[in-house]
Amino acid sequence: MDRRSSPQVAVAGGSHLSFPAALRQLPSVAPVLVDLPGHGASPGSGRDSIADYALDIVALLDALAIETAIVLGHSMGGAIAQWLALEHAARTDALVLAGTGPRLPVNPALITGIAAAPAPTISSIVRWMWSKQAAEDLKQQSADIMLATDPTVIQADFLACDRFDISQSLAQIAVPTLILAGEKDRMTPPSLSQELARGIAHSELAILPNAGHMMLLEQPNRSAALIDAWLKRAWV
Repeated sequence: MDRRSSPQVAVAGGSHLSFPAALRQLPSVAPVLVDLPGHGASPGSGRDSIADYALDIVALLDALAIETAIVLGHSMGGAIAQWLALEHAARTDALVLAGTGPRLPVNPALITGIAAAPAPTISSIVRWMWSKQAAEDLKQQSADIMLATDPTVIQADFLACDRFDISQSLAQIAVPTLILAGEKDRMTPPSLSQELARGIAHSELAILPNAGHMMLLEQPNRSAALIDAWLKRAWV
């Protein structure tokens, strides 16, 4: 198995800091930590469509001279990964989809609230993102990342997610796909991951017990082990 490049694309309002160290050190791939426009250290105003974010990833691959990649996407990042596999299939070797689904409806109150009252809205979002067992410092870290992001960028992220729906196109995703779900995920419940698994032919589904939407940070070693084992199976 050769060591393929693997862009890691985070949740709405997140950044490269939304991925744990365990996923940055996977022996099977060479991770490329992504800050989308307007997120983390990347300038820009963000996008309000998943298709446009996918074009940003294609531009990044071009800039880094990466012909094809294994794309790891979490939540909104998972929607971007799916779009890449559909519309830019020649650039996509495989997918790892965490805490995502073929559609990502967003509560309208969050879309308006993030611009009108960012701090309390982010506080509410963070409560929904994590399981009850999650450490308080992890919750605070995710809140700090979102608070450092322009609220209009997060609002655009939410609009992009709300407009995303490829439910009728899943059968067209032809690359090997690993799907990770948090058993206690209240934002993208396991039923959405199960829908992905039913629709994508070459897919495997793993549900992490007692994990919330932020399962990668809540259970980093378990997540990394599942991904690494799957990669070794997928590329033997």
